[in-house]
Amino acid sequence: MGYARPRPKRLAEKLKQIRLALGLSQPEMHRRLRAEERIPYTRISDYELNKNEPSLMTVLAYARVARVRMEEIIDDELDLPDRLTVTVKSAARLKSTSRQRKR
Repeated sequence: MGYARPRPKRLAEKLKQIRLALGLSQPEMHRRLRAEERIPYTRISDYELNKNEPSLMTVLAYARVARVRMEEIIDDELDLPDRLTVTVKSAARLKSTSRQRKR
């Protein structure tokens, strides 16, 4: 009988933090990950809500888009670099700025 491997406790939080720091919506993040062929765009929400765990290839894509090491995403002991730290206020600001650019 096998054992389930431990899941990183902060993975969902870090994936959302990366997306918000980049100022991307979930569909935009899906496109940046070049995941259109592998997963539905709604899976980004599932990752951020800790409903699904991304594949290693998807985590690698996040790392490349954010220009961080996979270890920084997966290891609960490590924080993402300061440039990817987003507060609730700055995330709201990023969102409103993104909407203004689209108009």
